[in-house]
Amino acid sequence: MPSFDEVLKEAGEFGRFQKRVFFLLSQTGITFSSLFASVVFLGRAPGDFWCRIPGAAELSERCGWTLEDERNFTVLPLHLGNESVSGECKRLDVTWDTSASCASPLATHYGNHSTGSLPLAPCHDNWVYEQPHSSIVSEYDLVCGNTWMLDLSQAILNLGFLAGAFILGYAADRYGRIPIYLLSCLGVGICGIIVAFSPNFTVFLIFRFLQGMFGKGTWMTCYVIVTEIVGSDQRIVGIVIQMSFTLGIIILPGIAYLIPTWQGIQLAISLPNFLFLLYYWVVPESPRWLLTRKKGEKALKIMRNIAKHNGKFLSPHYSEITISNKEVSNPSFLDLVRTPQMRRNTLILMYAWFTSALIYQGLVMRLGIIGGNLYLDFFISAVVELPAAVLIIVTIDRVGRRLPFAMSNIVASIACLITAFLPEDIPWLKTTVATLGRLSITIAFEVVYLVNSELYPTTLRNFGVSLCSSLCDLGGIIAPFLLFRLAAIWLELPLIIFSILAAVCGLLVLLLPETKKISLPETVEDVERL
Repeated sequence: MPSFDEVLKEAGEFGRFQKRVFFLLSQTGITFSSLFASVVFLGRAPGDFWCRIPGAAELSERCGWTLEDERNFTVLPLHLGNESVSGECKRLDVTWDTSASCASPLATHYGNHSTGSLPLAPCHDNWVYEQPHSSIVSEYDLVCGNTWMLDLSQAILNLGFLAGAFILGYAADRYGRIPIYLLSCLGVGICGIIVAFSPNFTVFLIFRFLQGMFGKGTWMTCYVIVTEIVGSDQRIVGIVIQMSFTLGIIILPGIAYLIPTWQGIQLAISLPNFLFLLYYWVVPESPRWLLTRKKGEKALKIMRNIAKHNGKFLSPHYSEITISNKEVSNPSFLDLVRTPQMRRNTLILMYAWFTSALIYQGLVMRLGIIGGNLYLDFFISAVVELPAAVLIIVTIDRVGRRLPFAMSNIVASIACLITAFLPEDIPWLKTTVATLGRLSITIAFEVVYLVNSELYPTTLRNFGVSLCSSLCDLGGIIAPFLLFRLAAIWLELPLIIFSILAAVCGLLVLLLPETKKISLPETVEDVERL
């Protein structure tokens, strides 16, 4: 019986059929990356806001005040009395009533007391925004003492990614790539709509978690499908498909600039997932997966269809394909650490995922700390990622996976360290070095996807990639809290931590086996022989 790789070579390793599937599934990267980075625009600063004094709305209506008049009577005296208090998080400790004068309401309560001696009270839930529906910050009052809840919203999304890696990664290995991919697309679309119309922040968090879980299911399964239907010489498509992720990051600021409300942005990045349900009729199940589940006839039928679309013809004596003589078993974590080579690969890859995600998200969110034009800065930093895929494509089949993987982490480490100690009075140099760090960690992030899929056997590939990449989600959960808490101590302190993590990762990945031009392993024994 011929092996799967022999049949694939005869059917075409990257013909018209694979190119069509690649193009269709790569669209998933655009929607997933938009979800991944959406908090930057969903949670953008809502413009000016202030704390409304109880009874002020009724008094304003009686007196015929505009919002500007109301602000002059309630916030301006507070600012004049204490210039360090802006009126956003504290208010005058007074309740307007019908006896208050429209011309001088403060005099009704405090007479001629100095504004500096007026009593203050913290503001809890009575803020007024100039742009009330521009972001989730104004929608759910994530200001003042509630600012940490914005960080929580991104941590919850990454927690959903983590749950998706375990639950849907396992399900894709047990029930098939395509059913889980389609279920995930449906889930992202439905949960995205509910998020956009959430009546309160609790509902928002619950369905943002679920959208993250299903979003991870779409991205991981589409990546594995693309990797499994091409030959060993064509697995570079695993890097190219990540350019669609970068494309989504580039498009996102344009969407946010054109759509003024956060609900509109949320719907724009969620609704396209329903279109992916049409793939049911054009994207087949992974024949590699079918063979591991002892469904050789279905796999051979798909291979004949691939050959037909590629203008090839399979030998008529192919009546069965073989991958493994071992009985199929459902994957578990023990399978990933039971043997020496698998154990070493798993632990190093888990750390590499964690480091790449933590540094990548940290550098993206750092843009919000250093100020500037949010839309332009985000767009430029996203465009910087495009050369990453080009550099990988040019080098990875010439020098292998391991060296670019290690060097990208080392360069990112050095760039973060230098950026931290460069003086502020040469911003062009600081920006240039920081950009080099962003480019380098993007390369590391993209290489780890490819290496991870190449170091696991078919029976464990989706589960292994999902489990290891779950550490990426753990890094994403930690990143916002680590960045903002350490930056409060010293703005550049997070860069020092990033530098240390990347340097350690650069050394560890040198211990991984090289997989250049090696067929995908089908069994654990194949991995142990690498």
